[in-house]
Amino acid sequence: MSLRENLSFLLTNRVPRRALTRFMGWLSPIEQPLVRSAALGLWKTFSDLDLSEAKKREFRSVQDCFTRELKEGARPIAADPAILTSPCDGIVGAHGVVTDGTVVQAKGFPYTLAELLGDAALARRYEGGRFVTLRITPTMYHRFHAPADLRVEHVTYISGDTWNVYPIALRRVERLFCRNERAVLRCRLTASDTPMLLVPVAAILVASIRLHCADVLLHLKYRGPNEIPCDARYAKGQEMGWFQHGSTIIALVPPSIGLHEDMREGHRIRMGEPLLRLPR
Repeated sequence: MSLRENLSFLLTNRVPRRALTRFMGWLSPIEQPLVRSAALGLWKTFSDLDLSEAKKREFRSVQDCFTRELKEGARPIAADPAILTSPCDGIVGAHGVVTDGTVVQAKGFPYTLAELLGDAALARRYEGGRFVTLRITPTMYHRFHAPADLRVEHVTYISGDTWNVYPIALRRVERLFCRNERAVLRCRLTASDTPMLLVPVAAILVASIRLHCADVLLHLKYRGPNEIPCDARYAKGQEMGWFQHGSTIIALVPPSIGLHEDMREGHRIRMGEPLLRLPR
């Protein structure tokens, strides 16, 4: 492990994570010009932030920049109805088959699907199915969209910690996704009535998820209800919500759906590009 990786892990995970996340939640919406300009300037200086695809060029606050919309047509949606597209921009992480109720966050670091979902019965329905982890870096587009025409039937909110979800943390912190703040979206594909799960997982400086189907901001101070019934329909590519910063989305599908042949770990993918394939 390099010195840089060790320092990164210490700086982002051996700090008061919840306090730092709440501080960022207070700072990022501030619209005072000097504060906004200084924060955005630092962010641009120390990252690969690219705003050329942003719908607007001026931002009211750091949060406004984090949650930016893109120009019309910036993310073409794969039209093939047999293709389930990526719900977000991201980097493909661990993926594979759910085996004995277990999935993988990184090599040698398994976790149980029941713990991730907070529901053992729901987890059993995806035995033998496919899981794909998509990591959204801080400078990426942070909104997520429907991978197919679908209906969101239920949302489960699970309060938790705010561990960094960078690869170094995934290789060191066991069951990390099961510890962090997250939401479980139970979906059903419209054309085939096939179930699908999307699990947005928050992280340090994030811990805030906005869903269009639940008229409430899910964050560290949210106290319920944890079970949120809903009936929201989305067309393929339609926006479903966003993170206040970068984080992770885990997609889970039944055995009948496979990973798209172009996918591999470390692959950078954009929202709307092929991710999964329905049976022919």
